[in-house]
Amino acid sequence: MAMSMIWTGMVTISVLCGLVTGQGSQVAAAAIEGTAAAVELSLSIAGMMCLWTGIMEVMRQAGLARALSRLLRPILSRLFPQVAGDGEIMDSISANVSANLLGLGNAATPLGLEAARKMSRHSRGQACDALCMLVVCNTASLQLIPTTVAAVRAGAGSQTPFDILPAVWLASAISVGVGVGACKLLAGLWRD
Repeated sequence: MAMSMIWTGMVTISVLCGLVTGQGSQVAAAAIEGTAAAVELSLSIAGMMCLWTGIMEVMRQAGLARALSRLLRPILSRLFPQVAGDGEIMDSISANVSANLLGLGNAATPLGLEAARKMSRHSRGQACDALCMLVVCNTASLQLIPTTVAAVRAGAGSQTPFDILPAVWLASAISVGVGVGACKLLAGLWRD
């Protein structure tokens, strides 16, 4: 609700300033140009998301998602020791992490919600350490292939949308490291 009021206020002020300064036609032209660019960008992102979501589904049906889950299990067992014995929860967490590694934020969200739902059955309505860690890992998300960002860059006309890979790898590794460290530190402090 607050964001709707803020955006409405910004648009209203922009239109009024355009009318007061005699540039109303330029404001209208910019609004039309902006909406066209937004639709074009949305379609290019939707295409990229469909492609990678399809690849994720093919990986799942071919058993590659399960293989990636087994590959990630030793690392995830250390991050989520409270639920490491529950294969169903660990599979959901692995699927979420796999989708995030591929940069599929929109596809990773339902997988993260599924893992959180399964975890909440054991936590009696309270956020356990494992659930907090899931939120941190899902939010910070280490990304090997930033497909959503690359789709936005390609939609904006970039000839090399993946040239940001080193910066994305570094930034996402730092954010995950800081997030996991803070989660572990605060989990230890909270118990004391």
